[in-house]
Amino acid sequence: MAGLGDLNMSNPVFVTYLFYAAVLGLKTLFMSLFTARHRMGNKVFANPEDAKGLQGKVKFDHPDVERVRRAHLNDLENVLPFLILCPLYLATGPAAATATTLIRVFAAARLLHTVVYLNVVPQPSRVLCFTVGIVVTVYMCVQILLATM
Repeated sequence: MAGLGDLNMSNPVFVTYLFYAAVLGLKTLFMSLFTARHRMGNKVFANPEDAKGLQGKVKFDHPDVERVRRAHLNDLENVLPFLILCPLYLATGPAAATATTLIRVFAAARLLHTVVYLNVVPQPSRVLCFTVGIVVTVYMCVQILLATM
């Protein structure tokens, strides 16, 4: 039987991590495409050559483009650390139910964060989603530190 610290396909918690890492990775990549779609749809670009080639203008403050871009930046600031830290946390051999719950809660929080960010749902919805994700990642960091002391 595989131990929970085993980072391979025989570990169901690691498989859970892989699944949600792929979901979050696709979502983060999709945000790049969504930003490009908004730039093209509004004909506002960050580079003069893009604006010239697509009959648009250089503009850095279009509200629709900037909202999508900020949501993407927020993913990069939060999803990437989680993707790096979660396998380290799993290597410490946490309880399977705890680790699985943390992974699912983080993924749900990030997916909801994007939905509420892009649909301009009133606060505190976005801050709650953000906070849940941060708390999960910080908890994992603390557990990694405690396991290595």
